[in-house]
Amino acid sequence: MKIFKSLGWFFKEQKLYYLFGVSILFLIALLQLIPPLYIGKVVDAISSDTLTKSKLIEWMFLLSGVAIITYVGRYVWRMMIFGSDNKLQRKLRLRLFEHFTKMSPFFFQRYRTGDLMAHATNDITAIQQVAGIGILTLADSFLTGGTVIAMMAISIDWRLTVIALLPMPLMVIGSSVLGKMLHDRFHEAQAAFSRLNDKVQESIAGIKVTRTFGQEKEDIADFSDQTVDVVDRNMKVAKIDALYDPMISIVVGMSFVITLGVGAKFMVEGSLSIGQLVSFVNYLFLLIWPMLAFGFLYNILQRGSASYDRVDRLLQEHEDIVDQPDAKTFISNSDLQFDLKSFTYPDETEPVLQNITFSIRAGETLGIVGRTGSGKTTLLKLLLREYDTYQGNIYFGGEPLTAYQTRVLRRAIGYVPQDQFLFSTSVADNIRFGYPDASDQQVEEVAKLVSVHEDIVEFKDGYRTIVGERGVSLSGGQKQRLAIARALILDPELLILDDALSAVDAKTEEKILNNLRKERTAKTTIISAHRLSSVEHANLIIVVEDGKIKERGTHSELLEKDGWYAEIYREQQLEEELEKGGGADE
Repeated sequence: MKIFKSLGWFFKEQKLYYLFGVSILFLIALLQLIPPLYIGKVVDAISSDTLTKSKLIEWMFLLSGVAIITYVGRYVWRMMIFGSDNKLQRKLRLRLFEHFTKMSPFFFQRYRTGDLMAHATNDITAIQQVAGIGILTLADSFLTGGTVIAMMAISIDWRLTVIALLPMPLMVIGSSVLGKMLHDRFHEAQAAFSRLNDKVQESIAGIKVTRTFGQEKEDIADFSDQTVDVVDRNMKVAKIDALYDPMISIVVGMSFVITLGVGAKFMVEGSLSIGQLVSFVNYLFLLIWPMLAFGFLYNILQRGSASYDRVDRLLQEHEDIVDQPDAKTFISNSDLQFDLKSFTYPDETEPVLQNITFSIRAGETLGIVGRTGSGKTTLLKLLLREYDTYQGNIYFGGEPLTAYQTRVLRRAIGYVPQDQFLFSTSVADNIRFGYPDASDQQVEEVAKLVSVHEDIVEFKDGYRTIVGERGVSLSGGQKQRLAIARALILDPELLILDDALSAVDAKTEEKILNNLRKERTAKTTIISAHRLSSVEHANLIIVVEDGKIKERGTHSELLEKDGWYAEIYREQQLEEELEKGGGADE
């Protein structure tokens, strides 16, 4: 019953619906007592030759009325109870989804996408059944069973009732043992399904890579192994599940044998009529469903409890980024100052950033360069408040980042990551994602700024073209430019381009950067890049190596220092010259 306690908050919200539904169930339970009683009366009337036509018609009308009321009542309780359990699954899915949106990247490093999807689908469905079929079987087993037993004892013979119920404790013991086993095995089955779900998601997302390396057969074999594991674990659940009905049937069979044997003895003694015995046997038949429901209830509760434990484990994960009670809702300017002493990722011991200090004023551009893995992207993640666990301070608009509401801060920052994610919707809707009310004219203007307008109008449906999942129908350069347009349409105080021009040619890159300089004269821009031509115009360039600033200055100043920046710049210039030469030869 632990799961009922865990869902107590929901039952309080929907108490009127459940009370009304259970009341109708109780009414139906009472109405079900009438047919066996009158069947017994008919049998006794026939045996005593006192049955009349008018009395038979009267009883037939009575039973017909009971059937009609029962039909209507069953419709009503289904609407009340099953309608409520659908509300529960909606609330839980919404709560889980909202929880996911608040979690930091570290959370998604520990939980894979397929696993999270399994929690939001299979597990919540299992919990939903507790609030629907679970409540039904609980109420029905107790109400129907209780009223039937009371009727058997009061209207027929209490001694025979007690004797007939003697095998029932065996059912309780058996259900308890099987229930614990089912809980553990269902938990394992759900975990296996999570792994399979993650495998499917990962394989579909990486299908191009799989085909490129010719690993289709190996991927299918791996998938096959995981499906076998899922089937094996679900078969273990099914084996336990399959023991419920036979166990209950044995207990019911024992009750019938005892009833017929003792009932026949009472008839011989004259303390029980044949009609009463027939009514008693019919009542015993009515007890079969409550007994089955009792076993079914244990099954549902154990499945729901295992799934609730899995979902609750996710919901208990704490948010890493929490707004202060008096967090500011307005950013006055885009001045930026870094005074970072050290930052270490959660669950790691070595710092990835140390002694990062610089400042830029509103309207200026910062260039960040360095080798792969030097810490450039990590530095940008701190600006977005993906992590707050660092030593030192980062100021934006004259205030620490933690002084602002997270929502306000991120709305003021237009971020274009290395891995551009586009939604499976139209080009225009992808651009206006952060600003849904943007007009078509505004969408076209930012598309022109990033030199993608000409590409879009050549598409079959223009700005209404559906880009496909993750922008699969677009080239790398088109995806990058759409992602930049999506950030620019917000007119952010701070624009961050994290190697966001790597897939465009040098001429297009220069055009885009020139447009940005003209349009963002009063707002700050940060460009992280491997291609140094992207940061030549920056007011300040920092070279990051092993999480520290190795060099800093303007483009000309860094060339004069003749360090890493100058060396890489010369190499890249040489590569460009060679490419031009190769093109001329062709």
